[in-house]
Formats: sequence, structure tokens, C-alpha cells
Amino acid sequence: MLPQVPTITAAQLAEALESEHAPLLLDVREDMEIAADSLPDILHIPLGELQLRVSEIPTGQPVAVICRSGVRSAHATAYLITEGYEAVNVEGGMLAIRNL
Repeated sequence: MLPQVPTITAAQLAEALESEHAPLLLDVREDMEIAADSLPDILHIPLGELQLRVSEIPTGQPVAVICRSGVRSAHATAYLITEGYEAVNVEGGMLAIRNL
């Protein structure tokens, strides 16, 4: 079951990334997925490493979390929120972004 977390659509993300207060884009996919398809200016931390590497994520800036389809990123978003981050899940993940 997916955790209930704040979400944004791929279109909303595209708009937010163009704004003055753009969120940090955190990609929680595995290395091989990043090698096959990625976005510029992302922070890549695979979901399985997130708890160990959470200190690499800057505070004070919204974080938009992405994966392939939105499932892993929902779990990552829930974790980040418990750690005090302002985080949102990108609904539909890279699949949705590539369909814009």
C-alpha cells in the first residue's frame, strides 16, 4: 500500500522547475535506471541508500522526489517528511514526465 503523501503532476513539476523557488529534484531509482534515462540537475540517491545518505539532501528547499512510476518515490517522500523535509512525490514518475 502506498503511503499518503503530497503529490504533484509531471506538468506541475515542469512549471515548478522553471520558477524562482524551484524544488530540488531527488531521483531514487537504481544506478542502471539513471544510466538509461535521466534528467539534468538531479540528486541521485537510490531508495535503498536514502536513510544512510539523507544528510546529502539540502534543507530549506522543497524536494520533488521521482522514480520510474511513482511508487518508490512515494515511500521516499514519506520518509523525508518524517525527517523534516518539505517533500512531494512526482505522480507517475519518469513515465509521466516522458509523456509530457
